[in-house]
Amino acid sequence: MEEHNIITKRNNVVSSSSSSSSSMLVLIICSVLIHWSIVHTPQAEAARAFFVFGDSLVDNGNNNFLATTARADSYPYGIDSPSHRASGRFSNGLNMPDLISEKIGSEPTLPYLSPELDGERLLIGANFASAGIGILNDTGIQFLI
Repeated sequence: MEEHNIITKRNNVVSSSSSSSSSMLVLIICSVLIHWSIVHTPQAEAARAFFVFGDSLVDNGNNNFLATTARADSYPYGIDSPSHRASGRFSNGLNMPDLISEKIGSEPTLPYLSPELDGERLLIGANFASAGIGILNDTGIQFLI
């Protein structure tokens, strides 16, 4: 009986060391694969252009150039922006396209109606958003002058 217990203990030790060896092997293989995938992952290409379409949530001043009552070019708009003055954004500071531009390392997009938006600047992006815009012709009709 004692001999049987010794053999059983020996088998348990062997199977235990074999299972820990295979666990270690799996861990090493996973580590190597993860390291290889990180090293050999191609770097993300920088964004070449950033175009914005939307309504007042992302409008950065297009309505300054339109005959409309939907305007954000006076106080209190922009009091928290870097320039502390109204820029035509319907927010208290920067809007989402501004933050995205910062994150991707690009200049903020200019309104598509801005005189500063020349051919070169248009190639890196533009903002086509306008407050009061909609799909139907009568969407925003109340804002026309």
